[in-house]
Amino acid sequence: MALDKPYTDIPGTTIFDADQSRKGYWLNQFCMSLMKAENRERFKANPRAVLDEWPMTEEQKQAVLARDLNRCIAAGGNIYFLAKLGATLGKSFQQMAGSMTGMTEDEYRDMMVKGGRSVEGNRRIGEDGSAQAHRQPQGSSPSTTL
Repeated sequence: MALDKPYTDIPGTTIFDADQSRKGYWLNQFCMSLMKAENRERFKANPRAVLDEWPMTEEQKQAVLARDLNRCIAAGGNIYFLAKLGATLGKSFQQMAGSMTGMTEDEYRDMMVKGGRSVEGNRRIGEDGSAQAHRQPQGSSPSTTL
């Protein structure tokens, strides 16, 4: 029985629910494996070979190889697990968050210090706020990857 998901209409937001958890299980397990130094070194030396050891989808593997956190999240990744990937690549959580918004680290920090994005125009998909998809650069430039 499918559950009603009224939260799917929030612009720029993927809720990590049970469905996302199932979808991203192996991606998230891979990220957790990066807690071990030997796994981090193996991954940095040959990313594709290490990813091929995991039963992830090709889309998940490609998202990791592209260092595209937005794609990873869409493919079931959880940001707290993905933080292990960022750390492996020498990125801070703030750098990761900035990459997901298409902002530089400094731009992202300044936005957050000022209180983040306004909710005005961002409560539902289709409004005209700054978080709406048509106003986002995600996936359109190399600056949106780790």
